[in-house]
Amino acid sequence: MTRWIAILFTLTLVSWAPHTFAAAPSWEQGKHYVLLATPQRTTVPAGKVEVLEVFSYGCIACNSFQPVIEKLKSSLPPNAQMAFLHASFNASESWPMFQRAFYAAQALGVAERTHQAMYDAIWKSGELAVVDSTTRRLKSPQPTIEDAAKFYSSKAGVKPDVFLATAKSFGVETRIRGADAQVMAMQVPGTPCIVVNGKYRVELASLTSIEDIIALVKFLIAKESAR
Repeated sequence: MTRWIAILFTLTLVSWAPHTFAAAPSWEQGKHYVLLATPQRTTVPAGKVEVLEVFSYGCIACNSFQPVIEKLKSSLPPNAQMAFLHASFNASESWPMFQRAFYAAQALGVAERTHQAMYDAIWKSGELAVVDSTTRRLKSPQPTIEDAAKFYSSKAGVKPDVFLATAKSFGVETRIRGADAQVMAMQVPGTPCIVVNGKYRVELASLTSIEDIIALVKFLIAKESAR
């Protein structure tokens, strides 16, 4: 499914005119979004509606989805805020390592400003690549947390030993366990995935354009704001 989403939105970004909007659709629960059985605690300030992307730096579909996320983020109303949850369920492509690196970067206050650079290091420059650019096969060995520490040192000025100590800290371990539990509780089918205010999981496969995603997310934000 993630491969299909990546193809869909790559085509959409190329062909969809940014000023073109279709007539407002009628959003259906169970088709366009799912009401979660167990609402999840959000991480944004009180009074804000959380728009959460479940992602992985090691996910090629998430990399392709980044322009959509940036457009969505810039389109949010003042009472909504983006948040990010790193999944770990693909161990063969270093997702657990990237998850640990992300939460270490969050703890050190550098995650936001290195977010795109991390994707670029994996999918453009190859500094942290998981796939060999020539053979298209998984690299062996895969990048390590020590490699990630070097990345954050060069991009954010965090000393490698400080980064590694943070990555192995109790706080990051706790955040990792919490993230894994939340992914399971939200029944995330794959990445990328969007969840609004810990209650509504957007069914991306039911949507056909960036504008549909933005409109549906705004609909769910308004639904929560009216409560």
